[in-house]
Amino acid sequence: MIKQVSFQNGVTLAGGGPFGADDLCAALALAPHPVAADGGADRLMALRTVPEVMIGDMDSLRGEVPEGTRAFSVTEQDTTDFGKCLARVDAPFFVGVGFLGGRIDHTLAALSVLLTHADKRVVLLGEEDVAFVAPTDWRITLEPGVRVSFFPLLPCRGVSSEGLRWPIKGLEMAAGGQIGTSNETVAAQVSARFDRAGAVTILPKRYLEAALNSTGRDVRDG
Repeated sequence: MIKQVSFQNGVTLAGGGPFGADDLCAALALAPHPVAADGGADRLMALRTVPEVMIGDMDSLRGEVPEGTRAFSVTEQDTTDFGKCLARVDAPFFVGVGFLGGRIDHTLAALSVLLTHADKRVVLLGEEDVAFVAPTDWRITLEPGVRVSFFPLLPCRGVSSEGLRWPIKGLEMAAGGQIGTSNETVAAQVSARFDRAGAVTILPKRYLEAALNSTGRDVRDG
């Protein structure tokens, strides 16, 4: 049985999907501990970054376990490697790279894992966007004209909002029904309240740090 792996600072969690050096650097600047979800170790090593920890069923790793990496094999197939990592790594927050983009089934699975672990602060960084499950009482500082999308993975209702072009109060959202994508900010201070944590929030990727801060305390406060 794998013991919980703990970090005092943020973790950059790497999946096996595509990500480049710039995105990895942006993630590590905020979350300095690299951890690989199975084949994410190959991606990290290709970018000259050795993962401190590797967790997964080890069916995607093409190279050898990097020297200096603590590797933990989890053979059960009921959860994804992303989920295996979040269940076994304790950290103040996580930035995920290699989970958005590439295979659409992997992306959808990653978004589902976000909801499963909504109690943790996790932001996924992709080629164009960041995605995360915001607190039910969500507040963030942006600028007017910024794209904000809410996609419901579970049915949820908008309770109130401020700073959005199209208010979400009373909006009953569900996959296959009413959704909340392609909204836009009209003020710097933005808020949205939901009756439950069921929607993934999507912002342009340049707001990675703001997104992380909106899920809890400022990440630079330590």
